[in-house]
Amino acid sequence: MENIKDITSVPMHDLLLSDNKDKKAMENLKKFTDARIGIGRTGSRYKTLPYLRFRADHAAANDAVMLEVDQKTISNLGLFEIHTACKDKHDMLTRPDWGRIIPDDQKQILLERCKRDVDVQIYCGDGLSAPSVGANVGDLTRIISMSLEGTGVSIGTPFFVRYCRVNTAREIAPLLNAKVTCVLIGERPGLSNGESMSAYIAYNARPDMSESDYTVVSNISRLGMHPAEAGAYIAEIIQKMLMQKTSGLNLKL
Repeated sequence: MENIKDITSVPMHDLLLSDNKDKKAMENLKKFTDARIGIGRTGSRYKTLPYLRFRADHAAANDAVMLEVDQKTISNLGLFEIHTACKDKHDMLTRPDWGRIIPDDQKQILLERCKRDVDVQIYCGDGLSAPSVGANVGDLTRIISMSLEGTGVSIGTPFFVRYCRVNTAREIAPLLNAKVTCVLIGERPGLSNGESMSAYIAYNARPDMSESDYTVVSNISRLGMHPAEAGAYIAEIIQKMLMQKTSGLNLKL
């Protein structure tokens, strides 16, 4: 078993198996994408290695959706936990409306443990990628806080929401009376990355807000926009929201 090679250890942009006449051009093209190009074929079928790689990446994507964020990860990030109206992952996937509801007992926890009347409330949720929390949240929250330090912007108490959907912001922002709400949440995984996260940021989030009121920073991961770079950009967006008192389509970036 020790000699079995992990076929996922080779980045897709380094996996070149085709007999393309212009190998140099294909190598240059693959530098810009993790799409499955230049992987060759046997007749109309995949070769064995690309096929097994596809199966492995598909399994990793399924795991990202179905896995739970463990308590050690939450503790290491210095967060406390609440949950939505969902009882488990099955509820979250089949009843997204429950994933937007914060039960009364969980609201009470927030009122007891969080600062209120802040400029910015940042929290994270598992969403559709549990691994994204451990992979990105630490760097994101640290850089956002460092970037806003000294600007006079007050930041609320961070926490973790299990079985979370984006629109929990519609309940959490009014509850804590936060001007800007930033939800760091796991993205639906693709076949090249199962640890990607998005930031949904809104000014004056409320139950009757529309989807266009969110400003979104997506593809945050070490294979996309690095968490450190994303954190600095999110902090810049937050400051603009506080200055312009708006978000989404009305925000001038």
